[in-house]
Amino acid sequence: MKKLIFILPLVLFLVLVGFFIVGLDHDPRLLPSTFIDKPAPDFSLPRLIQDDQRLSQDDLKGEVSLVNFWATWCPTCKGEHEVLMEIVKKNEIAIYGIDYKDERVAALKWVNQLGNPYRAIATDKKGNTGIDWGVYGTPETFVLDKEGIIRYKHVGAISWQDWKQTLEPIVKKLKQE
Repeated sequence: MKKLIFILPLVLFLVLVGFFIVGLDHDPRLLPSTFIDKPAPDFSLPRLIQDDQRLSQDDLKGEVSLVNFWATWCPTCKGEHEVLMEIVKKNEIAIYGIDYKDERVAALKWVNQLGNPYRAIATDKKGNTGIDWGVYGTPETFVLDKEGIIRYKHVGAISWQDWKQTLEPIVKKLKQE
């Protein structure tokens, strides 16, 4: 009985260490999405620049596109913004922005100062659309096919390496379909 009292904590400790090691082996950017291979969730949001117009899931159909959730309060979004500007300059891809839980004035200032890589920007002030899309935080980017089906989700800032090694090949393949 005394041996069991000493062995049980050791076994529990080893089990916890095993879970910790398995957890470290997991890439946190690879968050699963239940939306892969499903239509983009329904939404209709006011546009940032043309605030008398709306952006909806229907606007995302007809060509392969990216949908990028971002915010001015997000420090990693600023670095990603430069990459998005380069992607638009060097590639034929429509990027739609969804300004997430942000202030309209701050978002307009951001786009005016840093440039606008987006075909259109919607404002998701309350964050409900982000929740519907399964957004955990900003930035997050979705690749949509011509029918508006989500084919890939990228969590975190897109680096140029992410674009070249992962996103661009997916986009090229979808364009050929």
